[in-house]
Amino acid sequence: LRSQGFEVSVADPAGSEAFAVVEDWRDAVPDQDVIVVAAPLQVSAGLMEELAAIGPKGLVFDVGSLKTPLRPALKKLVDAGVRATSIHPMFGPDTRLLSGRHVIFVDVGVPDATREARQLFESTMAEQVTMELDEHDRLIAYVLGLSHALNIAFAAALAESGEGARRLAEISSTTFDAQLAVASGVSQENPELYFEIQRLNDHGGEPLAALEAAVTKLRARVAEGDAAGFVAMMEQGRQYFSRYHRQRQGGTPPP
Repeated sequence: LRSQGFEVSVADPAGSEAFAVVEDWRDAVPDQDVIVVAAPLQVSAGLMEELAAIGPKGLVFDVGSLKTPLRPALKKLVDAGVRATSIHPMFGPDTRLLSGRHVIFVDVGVPDATREARQLFESTMAEQVTMELDEHDRLIAYVLGLSHALNIAFAAALAESGEGARRLAEISSTTFDAQLAVASGVSQENPELYFEIQRLNDHGGEPLAALEAAVTKLRARVAEGDAAGFVAMMEQGRQYFSRYHRQRQGGTPPP
């Protein structure tokens, strides 16, 4: 926003060294052209309900990782006549170049607000994706929920194995190195936020159940010496990713 000429101020109890700090955000609301709600999900919901009562004239959007927990607050904003929408940048705060990065836009009933939010990213190389609120959380259950859970479980299994990471790295394979890098990165993220992503998603149980079932099936086929069943699991994955790569090469979105 600052690179586009906006004067940016933040209302954060932790303060800021990079931006001007607003002591009481409620007093500052009437003067803002754009208000971005970037807080934990349950806190964001409360902030948006307060914004609905104030009735700001500027564009308002959240950047929450889930949308269904914010539905009542978003509705209050819309009902109050606020130019509200909802977005989800699929990258973290350390990202500098947006080429190849995705930004999801969820229209909540004010199309003009969504168009205005999209225009903020037109000067970037970010790939803009639009979807419905319920579809967003269903897909995020796999994109974030499943991938987070897999890496948290991988890290927990290593930590509880009694084997040192340094010793394992000395004999590592390319597969282990790649997985270790991802799991190590996940372990450094905000655990409270990651718990919210798991706990507050109405669709979150499905991928966790699928992961548990897949691990149980894999363990059983190894224990039973079921080579054909083991091969079938790998072949199933191969076919799934082959379809994905063909669709990307053909320029068609996956179903």
